[in-house]
Amino acid sequence: MLEKAQCAGDFKLFYTAIGLYLGEGDKKSKHHVKVANTSPYILRIFLKFLREICGVNELKIGAELNIFNDVDVKRAINFWINEVGIKREQLKTITVRESRGGSYKNKSEHGTLNIYFSNIKLKKIIIDWCDKAVVV
Repeated sequence: MLEKAQCAGDFKLFYTAIGLYLGEGDKKSKHHVKVANTSPYILRIFLKFLREICGVNELKIGAELNIFNDVDVKRAINFWINEVGIKREQLKTITVRESRGGSYKNKSEHGTLNIYFSNIKLKKIIIDWCDKAVVV
């Protein structure tokens, strides 16, 4: 996997994705390689990393959508499908939470999308890459 990145010369994608994982990735679970964000751009980068660097099977990539009940669910689903290039079947879970109102200025119109791939071996490899990428 890392060798593939070296051969392809795609260090930019590799280190960008590792940085994203360090900041936004699930580091607690033993088997989920997961990144959550409200930005389709961030999630497209992570998907490209999973596909091109990690070589994961496209059909095994899943997604979870978290939205508040004041967001149009169908519109949010269509937004994420179109913006990140996943299929509807990949969207496994949709969690709708009660909105508490509030006066937050930058409300997410489309919720937060989690992109994930479940694999213990890949999870260990990515955590190792993260450990090696951190410069102290």
